[in-house]
Amino acid sequence: MAKTVHITVKELSVRTLKVNGTDYISITDIARQKNPVEPKDVVKNWMRLKNTLEYLGLWERLNNPAFKGVDFDPLLREAGSNAFTMGPSRWVELTGAIGIITKNGAGGGTYAQRDIAFKFASWVSVEFELYLVKEFQRLKEEEQKLLGWSAKRELAKLNYHIHTDAIKQNLIPNELSPAQTSIVYTNEADVLNIAMFGITAKEWRDANPDLIGNIRDYANINELICLSNMENLNAVFINENMPQNERLIKLNQIAIQQMKILKEVETRKLLK
Repeated sequence: MAKTVHITVKELSVRTLKVNGTDYISITDIARQKNPVEPKDVVKNWMRLKNTLEYLGLWERLNNPAFKGVDFDPLLREAGSNAFTMGPSRWVELTGAIGIITKNGAGGGTYAQRDIAFKFASWVSVEFELYLVKEFQRLKEEEQKLLGWSAKRELAKLNYHIHTDAIKQNLIPNELSPAQTSIVYTNEADVLNIAMFGITAKEWRDANPDLIGNIRDYANINELICLSNMENLNAVFINENMPQNERLIKLNQIAIQQMKILKEVETRKLLK
């Protein structure tokens, strides 16, 4: 099962996870808002209600081709009666439901697809549901930002191959040893680092001994976009035999200009 991520809703920790691309939220955690001692009883009480079963059945019919509708119909007729009981495991076993899943062991509990989880949260507390939706949306926004950063980081890595190929073809004589070759690559990488960040890789490591990775791992999205562009441009400049000092000055000017443009674009988006 996917790694759980915690969000805090009104000082209550609520676990979330993604299974096969679908977001699930712990309704066991949500139930603690109503009964901190026996949250599973809150879930069972909600699941024995007729309107709950109607909602769960409709959700499954819309989203689960393998849903056992024939087995569901008798359950719906019984739902709401004094003798009727229903829990997450029984629901999944009888109907083949996918909107609710259970996790055993330490830190286990019942998770529901986010629409179902919001429905349950509304039953527990309308106020809590509103806070839950707000925090969950914040989590999704952070994930999208991280996804965007990762994509830009990978693009910068791919473009770096264009950069290193230009170095290999134009700046490394056959007579150089592997150690000397490495120095040339490092030196040219620092042309980009200085132009973009104003510091070499070694200077950054010396200033940040406790951080793992390199200076580019801590760049923001705009810096990675600009860095990716500069890798391509520096490769062109190298192929044109432009001296390194001239390339550094030109790349720094380009970096300043592009970062200004990207910042202006962000500002316009915020004002819309």
